[in-house]
Amino acid sequence: MITESAAAQWDLELDDLFLTIGHRFGRVELRRRMRDYVRGLLAPVARKNSWQLAEQAGHSTPDGLQHLLAGSKWEPDDIRDDLQEYVAGKLGKADGVLIIDDTGFIKKGTTSAGVQRQYSGTAGRTENCQIGVFAAYASACGRALVDRELYLPKSWTEDRERCRTARVPDEREFATKGELARHMVLRALASPLPITWVTADSAYGQDNRFRRLLEQSGVGYVLAVPKSQFSVGCSRIEGLFAQAPDEAWEKISCGDGAKGPRIYLWAAVRLPAVAEESFPSTLASWPTRSRPATCSALSRTWADITAPGAGDWWACSPACTTPGCVLRRPSGWRSRTATSPTRGGGWRISIGPGRPRGRSGPRRARCTTTAG
Repeated sequence: MITESAAAQWDLELDDLFLTIGHRFGRVELRRRMRDYVRGLLAPVARKNSWQLAEQAGHSTPDGLQHLLAGSKWEPDDIRDDLQEYVAGKLGKADGVLIIDDTGFIKKGTTSAGVQRQYSGTAGRTENCQIGVFAAYASACGRALVDRELYLPKSWTEDRERCRTARVPDEREFATKGELARHMVLRALASPLPITWVTADSAYGQDNRFRRLLEQSGVGYVLAVPKSQFSVGCSRIEGLFAQAPDEAWEKISCGDGAKGPRIYLWAAVRLPAVAEESFPSTLASWPTRSRPATCSALSRTWADITAPGAGDWWACSPACTTPGCVLRRPSGWRSRTATSPTRGGGWRISIGPGRPRGRSGPRRARCTTTAG
């Protein structure tokens, strides 16, 4: 329950944020409308259209808010940069995590930019919707959205007149969700945000270009990949787990879910080193699969900051320094304790050499992942 003092402090913090980005709006009335618009988005308004947001702000008509969004001159990307600097100052920690995910916004009609019938993870089915790809920053201090990209299907980018009607810039070309995610990761790594890990679901983890970007950037990562993902010595990653002996499995908590504790049995195996262009002789993989178990133990996990899809497989670095995440290294199949998100799948971990950004010293391992 939120107390009055907490609400007052939250209001002061919001005013502080408004002061941080206010200089991006050239006129005082635009700054006031920006504040009213943001407060309206955060308010319990049933439908967040211009009319209802204007009513929430006490405006007689929505003209002012519509002008703010469609007629006035300000650069959203400049505000994004200010926001990332603000979040770094408030929530930044050395072990910060960047989370990539997409979500759908169900729409009626065909005029909203990027709208078409497409799969929406939010709805769990194909709907007439827009898809946005988002980046969130999380640390022990809290979490916040720090970047966004609107996905434009080819049905839009190949119809320039339709794009102009929706005010989509002419230079905007088709880009996959993975490409949009790569752009956001590069921006985040160039920002003041201290990022040690990047995590995403299988839509991004199965994209080898996304994984290579993270390896080349020297940042750790935990990415889901499908259980059908190719693995060294096995056509499908799931085939490896049929070989696991009973003693390889260890009971680990994955946090509290909507239906109570999520307890799984975990196991991991080291694969032969894989030669890749970026890391010729040092890349290895540890796939891990989990299966449900019954246990009352609970622990705080990454499930607190991200919600993976059902059936995903995940992975984590054997050199991971996250508290509570330990991988013991006997030969062959090995037990592991992990605090990464999961929902009844397994992990595939790719380990490559690299150094944390802005630090010198010995190379540390980093991880990629798997989902299914």
